[in-house]
Amino acid sequence: MAPRNRCPPEMKFMTALVFVDTNVLVYAYDADEPIKRARAREWMDVLWREQRGRTSAQVLSEYFAVLTRKSSFRVAPEDAWEEVDALINWNPHPVDAELLKRAYEIERRFRLNWWDCLIVAAAQAQSCALLLTEDLQDGANYGGVIARNPFKLGVADERSAYSAMPKVVSRHRGRGRPRTRPQRIASSS
Repeated sequence: MAPRNRCPPEMKFMTALVFVDTNVLVYAYDADEPIKRARAREWMDVLWREQRGRTSAQVLSEYFAVLTRKSSFRVAPEDAWEEVDALINWNPHPVDAELLKRAYEIERRFRLNWWDCLIVAAAQAQSCALLLTEDLQDGANYGGVIARNPFKLGVADERSAYSAMPKVVSRHRGRGRPRTRPQRIASSS
């Protein structure tokens, strides 16, 4: 999964930034899931090569924890840190006050769980067009970030992910002026 310098001609049109969630990183390392591992590695190879991968401090923290404590294929902390340290080159977005505020707005609008709100907020803050994750509705548009399941969307099909996808409909009425009923004008006779 090391970065490469040259981009194949068929990949030149893909320039959007792509946010990678924890589950994709874990599958790229997981030999117990060979099909998902191959697809995750394919995505990671392209994102490294084209320098379009993005993530967050939250994701890297989760990744380290899963590799060292929760996975069936536990990794030595030193090896897990090498993986995380390499991904620091993607300039992970910090969990800061601005991210928390953005995540809160996402929670209010889309009613996602809090941890997913932080992921979407970090993807938005980094101007990512695509969010690779298994945890959100495939194809949903969260304020300009399209969530796609990387095990359903192939690398070669990435361009189709940016086509006009329907936005997720908010469960809440939009902000603004309240609707009022038109006043009836009394007719004079």
